[in-house]
Amino acid sequence: MDKPKFYITTAIPYASSKPHFGNTYEVIMADAVARYKRLCGYDVFFMTGTDEHGKKIEDTAAKAGVTPQAYADKITGQLREVWDKMNTSYDRFIRTTDDYHIKSVKSIFKKLYEQGDIYKSVYEGWYCTPDESFYTDSQLVDGKCPDCGREVTRANEEAYFFKMSKYAPRLIQHIKDNPGFIQPESREKEMLNNFLLPGLHDLCVTRSTFAWGVPVPFDTKHVIYVWIDALSNYITGLGYDPYNEEQPELFKKYWPCDCHVIGKDIVRFHTIYWPIILMALGIPLPKKIFGHPWFLFGQDKMSKSRGNIIYADELADVFGVDGVRWYALSEMPYGTDGSITYENVILRYNTDLANVLGNLVSRTIAMNKKYFDAVVQKPEDISDPTDDDLKQAALGTAVRYRTLMDDYRIADACDAVMDMLSAANKYIDLNTPWVLSKDPANSARLGTVMYNLLEVIRFGAVLITPAMPQTAEKIFAQLGISSENQDFTAIETFGGLTPGIVNGESETLFMRIDGEKLLAELEAKRQEELAAKESAEAEKKAQEGLAKIGYDDFMKTELRTAQIIACEPVKKAKKLLKLTLDLGYEQRTVVSGIAPWYKPEDLKGKKIVMVANLEPAVICGVESNGMILASGEDEVKVVFLDPETPLGQRVR
Repeated sequence: MDKPKFYITTAIPYASSKPHFGNTYEVIMADAVARYKRLCGYDVFFMTGTDEHGKKIEDTAAKAGVTPQAYADKITGQLREVWDKMNTSYDRFIRTTDDYHIKSVKSIFKKLYEQGDIYKSVYEGWYCTPDESFYTDSQLVDGKCPDCGREVTRANEEAYFFKMSKYAPRLIQHIKDNPGFIQPESREKEMLNNFLLPGLHDLCVTRSTFAWGVPVPFDTKHVIYVWIDALSNYITGLGYDPYNEEQPELFKKYWPCDCHVIGKDIVRFHTIYWPIILMALGIPLPKKIFGHPWFLFGQDKMSKSRGNIIYADELADVFGVDGVRWYALSEMPYGTDGSITYENVILRYNTDLANVLGNLVSRTIAMNKKYFDAVVQKPEDISDPTDDDLKQAALGTAVRYRTLMDDYRIADACDAVMDMLSAANKYIDLNTPWVLSKDPANSARLGTVMYNLLEVIRFGAVLITPAMPQTAEKIFAQLGISSENQDFTAIETFGGLTPGIVNGESETLFMRIDGEKLLAELEAKRQEELAAKESAEAEKKAQEGLAKIGYDDFMKTELRTAQIIACEPVKKAKKLLKLTLDLGYEQRTVVSGIAPWYKPEDLKGKKIVMVANLEPAVICGVESNGMILASGEDEVKVVFLDPETPLGQRVR
């Protein structure tokens, strides 16, 4: 009998910068669903990838002095490293620069044009480069992009348009006839009330002001815009060809998609533009489009300009990959934004993983080894009320978990597992195995208690597999269980653990973290990175200025002789020293990144040259009023003066 199929995708992130934790949540979530479906016996195809065309990449690559393809290769490489480090089990990684994708997109555009759904006209309106979106005057909010709030530019260019309004009534009816097509329900109401019911404008689907994209096959001065290029990846990745009456086996097997997992900011594109394109092509619509919320840093949106970005791969260096995956999945609510701070990650890690899960597995495996030489005992037939409660907790959790996962309420499913494991820890306290072990007459009861605990741990290992696959493998190894007992059919009944098997070696799963110490270390690292960034920006500005200024501008730079009268390290910054300089007529404080090459005691009393008329700058919490002259990059050398040099003299 063939397995039921399940096709799941993420949105393909734009290859413009390294993905932060919020971006990475999406692929972790989709991976957890894919792993869950495999455990339920489905034949799963999981696809992710990158969107690599557009003006933003073309402009960024030009500034970096590389080709758009080279820049896209670099960013996509970084993204795949993060995806792979997060242990995501995707079956295909598609890039919009892949030859097969480009060929299919050209065919899709041509087909839509030939059947009259695309026509040529002139576009005039507002364009947001970061979002690659066009807007009318009425759609702007305070004159800015309604989605991201950034500046927009006026655009006037020849373009091709897609007839959206032609298919709008059909899409409205489809949404009404298919509850759950758009989830959560709040997203469905937003799409209907804000966009579909008021009426759709035709959609601009080409650009002619940049070249980095898929060219229109019959009009090469135009490139096919993101709506057809990037969105089509969900079918081009399966080999779709609009001119092929007999589609490839991969497409016939997996389409329509069971779920597109996307961020709430691109729900409109996936629930309106994409379904209408599919209608025009005569292809069935996806079964579900799930618009997940965002991860905020505290209460703020993550942003490089705000300096509040957290990266999943860096977080994994501290908390482990499964620690990051668990936080992402357990802390994102179904319909509202989640929050991440280092304090919350530490709390969730210590509470769920170290205290509940890790503690339960560690002490149960240790007790069974101590009392029964690691051999799993056969439980007695006569049960205790606490046994019944624990069994019902396990069986009920298995059922509830599947219901929640099927509804994409993943955080609730994670909580259900932790509730079950907490019940097992309580069961230990109620039955006190250490007391039972003191009387040989209690041997059968002790064996039953240990069996029930090991069986609940087996349930827990199966249930956490989608979220923490590496941890689940470690638990199965400690239990001594083969792969045959690791899917969801193995936890339909309580008692699947075979008496007589021998537990494996005990291994600590999660070490409790000293939160105060870790937060201090993270803050020190952050301050050092900020200082290095400020120093690099200052140096860059200085170099840029040096390359452009003439003689008169140079003479505005006031170089003065000074003596270092005090020197000390800047707190929480390994590269910075705080210098107190005497110019003869006044004293100044200057921060300099020379700590790797000079000790404070070696500098005191030295005479140097400083730039005396720089604007003050706060570096790592210290106001710096000037800059000392030094040379070199790999090995920095401060310019020292003759000890007899008078202080405060102008250097010319």
